[in-house]
Amino acid sequence: MLFSVGYSIKPKGSTLIDLIIENKGRISEVYFTLGIQPSGRDADSVTWHLSPLSSSFRQTEDLIRLSKAGVDLNLLFNANCYGAGAQSKALFKKVGEDIDYVKEHFSLRSVTTTSPLIAKFIKEHYPDIDVRASVNIGIGSICAADAVSEYFDSFYVRRELNRDFNALREFRAWCDQNGKQMYLLANSGCLNNCPAATFHNNLVAHHSEISFKDSQYLFGQLCNAYLHKEGKKQAIFTDTNFIRPEDVHLYEGLVPAMKLATRVNDRYEEIIRAYITDGHYHGNFAGLLEPPHDQDLLPFVYDNQKVISRVENGKLIYSQGE
Repeated sequence: MLFSVGYSIKPKGSTLIDLIIENKGRISEVYFTLGIQPSGRDADSVTWHLSPLSSSFRQTEDLIRLSKAGVDLNLLFNANCYGAGAQSKALFKKVGEDIDYVKEHFSLRSVTTTSPLIAKFIKEHYPDIDVRASVNIGIGSICAADAVSEYFDSFYVRRELNRDFNALREFRAWCDQNGKQMYLLANSGCLNNCPAATFHNNLVAHHSEISFKDSQYLFGQLCNAYLHKEGKKQAIFTDTNFIRPEDVHLYEGLVPAMKLATRVNDRYEEIIRAYITDGHYHGNFAGLLEPPHDQDLLPFVYDNQKVISRVENGKLIYSQGE
C-alpha cells in the first residue's frame, strides 16, 4: 500500500521532510496548501525575494527538497466555502496562478478540491493534472460519483464507507469501468455522519475572518465531547471510521493509496512510522488520529495491542479486549 502524506510548515528542527524522503518508496504523494501567494506568472517576484525567515520561504525550500527527491505533490483547494467569491473570475485567476507557479517550480501531479467549479476549471485548463474530489465532499455512492464524473478523475470515498468492503468493492468496480480512481483517508478521528461536520468545516474555511470577530461562543470538536460522555468510551470503535496500521493489508487491490492526516496532528512522526515504516503501532492508537483523542480522554487509554479486529459480513469490526 502507498500513502499520501500531509505537509504543513513545521517548527524549526522538524523531521517531517526527512521522514518523507526516507520513506518515499511507500509515499505516492505529499499534499499541501500553498502558503506562497503569487500575484502573477512571474514567480521570481514572489519567491526568491522573500525573507529566509518567512514561512513562505521555508515552504519553498521544503517543496524543492521533495521535488528533487522525486516525490509527487498534490495541491489542495480544499476550503469548504469560498464565500462571495466562489464563482468569481478573481478566484479562478488565482487558482490558475497558483497551479502555474507550482507546476513551474515543483513536481505537481494532482489537485484535491471541494469545489466542483474549481475542478471544472482545472479539467478545462490543465488536462495533465489528476483532479480529485476531497473527502469533505462526502461522496459515498456510485450515483454521487457519476453525477460529478465529468469534473473529477479520482475520489476520496466518504469516511463512513471505510470499513464496508462490499460498498468499496462496488465503488472499485465502477471506477474501473469508468476510468476513475478511488482513495481512502485512513486515520480520521471524526464521528461517522457527524452532525456538526459541515458547520465545523465552514468555520475552518472562514477562520481568518472569524478571528477578528468578538465571538460569543467557541466551538470545539464535537467528537471529543461525545467520547467524553458517560458510557461512550467504546464508541470510538463503532462510531468512527479509522483504519489501524495492522489492517491496511485488507485494502490491497481496493485502493492504490491511503491518505494520512498529518498536517495538524503534531505526532506526524508516529503516524508515518506506524503506517508506513512499521505497519503496526505500540501505544494509544487514539493519538494517531486527526483530530487526536488520546490526551482529551485520559486517564482512559486505548491500547492498540489490545484491539481486536475481524471481518464479519463484509465489514471490518473493532473492539477492545482485555
